Order: sequence, then structure tokens, then C-alpha cells
Amino acid sequence: MSYNAESFQRDTSVSRETVDDYKYWYETLCYWNESINLVSRSALGAFWERHAYDSWQLVPHIPEKASTFLDLGSGAGFPGLSIAISCKHRGCGNVLLVDSAGKKGAFLKKIIRDRALPALVSTERVEEINSKTYDVISARAFAPLPKLLSYTQRFWGKSTVGLFLKGESVEEELTAARKKWSFNVEKVQSRTNSTGCLLKITELIVQ
Repeated sequence: MSYNAESFQRDTSVSRETVDDYKYWYETLCYWNESINLVSRSALGAFWERHAYDSWQLVPHIPEKASTFLDLGSGAGFPGLSIAISCKHRGCGNVLLVDSAGKKGAFLKKIIRDRALPALVSTERVEEINSKTYDVISARAFAPLPKLLSYTQRFWGKSTVGLFLKGESVEEELTAARKKWSFNVEKVQSRTNSTGCLLKITELIVQ
């Protein structure tokens, strides 16, 4: 049996209303993808496990009092929309999703509007976004860790948490990043990829 919405709800224990938001996201992505290539066909077929569940695994690591979120390279919403859906059902928080591709930005705006998610979309390049600190910074498949930290260091405050989904090269990326920055890191095994992990980075300081 393939991994589906019921599998996702079983593994995450989220509410039916939360699953409804994910279902709308998936159905709209299928519809848009017929005319706009937002994701590959194989990615669409693996939505519930490789994308919905993969993105959701950040949610349990969000600090309880976090209210401002920055998601880079949001694409079709992974993982930014998962965080926005979580914020909606927690009743707090606001997410800025960043993707310079206009068509992807339009897709994200539709999901946000139609599901009343607490989020905004920016189609500016990361370098052009106004400097301010965020409680949580997230990204998946956006850039190697050293470049990711270079892009985001001006958004870090004393209590900022970075939640980054990483693959097989994570140790090399950590070694390279430590040449310039000091930080604490917790490496959590991915729930969806045996060779992947979630990096939870705190106390980022330029050395």
C-alpha cells in the first residue's frame, strides 16, 4: 500500500483539519502542475511521504514561544507551508516564504489565501530581503550549509533556531561551516530518508 493521507495522519497524529489543509495543498499542486512545472511527476507521486511528512518533521522541533519564521527556497511549499499550517492550528506565528521564481510565488500565495494561513510570500532574492531577526529559519535543499549560513546570518538573533533538512553530505557541510561560524548543532535522523537528517542549529556566532 502506498503512503497516503491516512498514513501521514497516522504518523504525525495531526488533526483532521490539518490533514484537510495538506489535502488542499496536494490537490492544488496536482492541478497547477499540469500547466506549470512546479515539481517533477515523481515528486508529485511521492507527495505524502517525501514532501508532506518530510516537511512536517520540522514541526516538533519548533520552540513553543516561536512566532516569527523565515523559510528560504520555499518552492512548492516544502517545508514553509507545513510550518504555516502548524502556525494556523496553533493559533500563533507568521511565516515569510521566500522564492525568487514568480510562478512558485503565485502558487504559494493561492494556498495561503485559500486556506487562511498566517504567511506572506516574497519573490525577492534572499540578499534583497530586509534585515530583521526571526525565531526560526528553515530550508530544504536550498544551499550547502556554509552558503546557507552566509545568506541568513543577518536574520539570526540570540535565540534563533535554524531547522535545515540535509542529505548525505551533512558532515562535510558541518566541517566547512565550522571554519567560519561557531554554533551548537543537534543532528536528528530523518523520518523519511535513511541517509538524511534534520540539523537544529542554535547560538550562531561568526568566528
